[in-house]
Amino acid sequence: MCVTAVESRPAGVALTSSPGGHRPFGARVKAFVALTKPRIIELLLITTVPVMFLAAQGVPDLWLVVVTTVGGYLSAGGANALNMYIDRDIDALMDRTSQRPLVTGMVSPRECLAFGFALAAISTVWFGLLVNWLSAALSLGALLFYVVVYTMLLKRRTSQNIVWGGIAGCMPVLIGWSAVTNSVSWAAVILFAVIFFWTPPHYWPLSMKVKEDYARVGVPMLPVVASNRVVARQIVVYSWVMVVVSLLLTPLGYTGWFYTAVALVTGGFWLWEAHGLQNRAKAGVTGAKLKEMRLFHWSITYVSLLFVAVAVDPFLR
Repeated sequence: MCVTAVESRPAGVALTSSPGGHRPFGARVKAFVALTKPRIIELLLITTVPVMFLAAQGVPDLWLVVVTTVGGYLSAGGANALNMYIDRDIDALMDRTSQRPLVTGMVSPRECLAFGFALAAISTVWFGLLVNWLSAALSLGALLFYVVVYTMLLKRRTSQNIVWGGIAGCMPVLIGWSAVTNSVSWAAVILFAVIFFWTPPHYWPLSMKVKEDYARVGVPMLPVVASNRVVARQIVVYSWVMVVVSLLLTPLGYTGWFYTAVALVTGGFWLWEAHGLQNRAKAGVTGAKLKEMRLFHWSITYVSLLFVAVAVDPFLR
């Protein structure tokens, strides 16, 4: 499928501003903030800070938490801005992205590109000088993986895009651990794996909901190229692996009873929802009755509760 230029936009979506027109300062500020995708970054920080508590086996240096959090926001924000620059053509054609700053004209492509590169450079130096250079390298690696490997190479070419592209979203776990210890341990690797196996069953339900959007622009998300039944089966497989991996921390001695209890309860409810979605897909249920977004919303609650348990557990052992 050919993708048209960025000037094309869905019917009914107006250009609210233009690079040469009037663009209010307040709206411009909001637009540049929107380029960083703050809601996605919230999830990244949820997986960074708790790991710092686990690495410190208590309360880490609070200044270190602040500078790591700020550095993480700058790095992820730069990656997201560059992602929007690359995807501006398809964003203009998808309903869910039709109000992004590059589509509306509130930010020009050149401004977005400069903004993304600036955040990438600033965040790398920030980590190197205020945290450590291992964290800086991991941060830059995550940014490059998301922009180059996922956005440029995988997203428009394979239905496994979100599986391997999700590696970038796993990196904050390693960054949080390395910020405290200037090293990477098996605990961090296990939590990295949890997020790796969490990402596909987190994102595929949303992709099922908006698959017409992705089909319109030729992005082969799994729900676009496979039936709901196949997608739901894949969700169940990844969900089981994720829950099993999440329980490895305790037998290896990194966590205690509290984390284990939370992992079992939240993981059990996740599996209930995943199998429920699979049963509905097997029965041929479509539309609103498929209730695929129930698992998507629970996935956010799950990862939040699990990583809060990661932070709390050291105080209860």
